[in-house]
This record gives sequence, structure tokens and C-alpha cells, in this order.
Amino acid sequence: MLITIIEKNMAQMKNNIKVLRAEKGITQEELADKVNVTRQTIIAIEKNKYIPSLELAYKISLFFNKKIEEIFKYS
Repeated sequence: MLITIIEKNMAQMKNNIKVLRAEKGITQEELADKVNVTRQTIIAIEKNKYIPSLELAYKISLFFNKKIEEIFKYS
């Protein structure tokens, strides 16, 4: 039951990291290196399969010089 609730919540979290990466002209690997995670983590976040921790969301927002809520949308 708990897994179902988490999966429903994950489907509602969206982000625009792929667009921001394209604007900066960086790869998933480069972003991963900058925020100290694996490329697979960035892939999962971009596909909305993984919700990052607050710490990771903060690192990503600092890298892109955006507010967390400008990158991650919950609906």
C-alpha cells in the first residue's frame, strides 16, 4: 500500500532539468559531476522516476542559479 502512495506522489512531481541543461549546453554526466551524483541519478530525475533529496534539489538549483520551485513542480 505504501509503495502505491509513493508512486502516485512521484508521478505528480515534474521538473525542467532537461530544458535547463540544454540551455546551458551541458550533458547529464557534466551535471551529475557538478552536483556529485551519478549520471543515472540525473536520468531518473529527468524522467520523474526519482524525487531528489532536499539537499540534491538545492545543489541543482544553485548550479542553475534558480529557485527550487522554478525547477521542480508539484501538481
